[in-house]
Amino acid sequence: MDMIDDTTTKKIAKLSRIAITDEDVPYYKNRLNGVLAWVDQLQAVDTDGIEPLTSVLIEAATPQREDIVNDGGYADKVLSNAPESKAGFFVVPKVIE
Repeated sequence: MDMIDDTTTKKIAKLSRIAITDEDVPYYKNRLNGVLAWVDQLQAVDTDGIEPLTSVLIEAATPQREDIVNDGGYADKVLSNAPESKAGFFVVPKVIE
């Protein structure tokens, strides 16, 4: 049984600012119904007694570097890409009078 019909599919596409043709509607309707069926499967999973995760990352498996602010050490290389630079800065056209 489809939870989303053609009319709802068109409305969702319009709200999402996605242009779809009448020929596209069955494809997107099936995709949307598939997502909702998958959500129903997830809701059926028994999670009693399971502690919620605060993060999917395990800190021991993903070591973190120390957060140190620096300029990267290669400002000259970055500025070499600029059409014009002066005193270590990009030169841009004036936009405010």
